[in-house]
Amino acid sequence: MTDKQITDDSPASALFPEFDSLYDLIAVEVEGLTDEQLDWSSESYGWSEWSIRVQLSHMASLIYRWLILRWGEVTFPDGEHGIEDVEGLGASPYDRRMDDAKYYELPTILTKLREGIELARRVLSGRSVGFVRAHSVTQTLNEGWALMIQSHPSGVSATEQANHMTMNLEGSMRHIYFEEITHLFNIQRIKRAQGLKTVSDLPRVGYWTIEGWDVSEAAAPSSGSSGS
Repeated sequence: MTDKQITDDSPASALFPEFDSLYDLIAVEVEGLTDEQLDWSSESYGWSEWSIRVQLSHMASLIYRWLILRWGEVTFPDGEHGIEDVEGLGASPYDRRMDDAKYYELPTILTKLREGIELARRVLSGRSVGFVRAHSVTQTLNEGWALMIQSHPSGVSATEQANHMTMNLEGSMRHIYFEEITHLFNIQRIKRAQGLKTVSDLPRVGYWTIEGWDVSEAAAPSSGSSGS
C-alpha cells in the first residue's frame, strides 16, 4: 500500500510493513553465537559496554515497556494483552532490560523478542491510522531525544514547554522499530569487534543514520572483557 493509498481508516499496519520481517532480521544475526561471543563487552566504546545478550534483552524489553507500561491504557484499555510477567519483561530492576534471572538464555530472550514483535503487530493491525495518530503522550525532551527526534518525519515533536515533547502512538511504533534497528547495528559492531562476520543487510533507517550519531567501529578484533 502506497502513502497515497493510506487513509485514516487504513489499518495502522500499513504504516509499518517492516515489522513483518523484523524478527527474522534480528534472529539470523545472533544464530549460533556462543556464550562467550554473546557476553563479550568492552569499555572502549559506548556501544560495546552492553554485550550482545544485553542488547537483545533490551530490544525485547522496550516493546513491552512502551506498548503495555506506557501505552497500556490506550492499546489495551481492558487489560487483555495476553502477556504474562509484564514486570519481569518491562520493568525489571536491571537497566532497561528483562529480568536476567528469568530471561537470560538466548532461546528464551529470542522467544520474548518474537512475542514482543507479535504484540506490536497486533497493536498495529487492530488500530487504524487515524487512531495511532490521534493519541499522544508528553515526555521529557532530553539530550538523547533532541538528537533522535531528527529521524522522525512525523509523530514526535517538541512542545512550547521547555524540555518537553509530544509523541503519538505512530511515533512510538516508529521509535520501537528504530530502536530495534539501531541496537541491531550495535550487535553487528560488536560482532565485527570480535572478528565475526555479520549476516543481516541492515536497512538505512533509524537513529544510527542520524548525522552526529556515534557510528565508530573497533580498530581491530579485541578480547575486550567478558560479561555485561
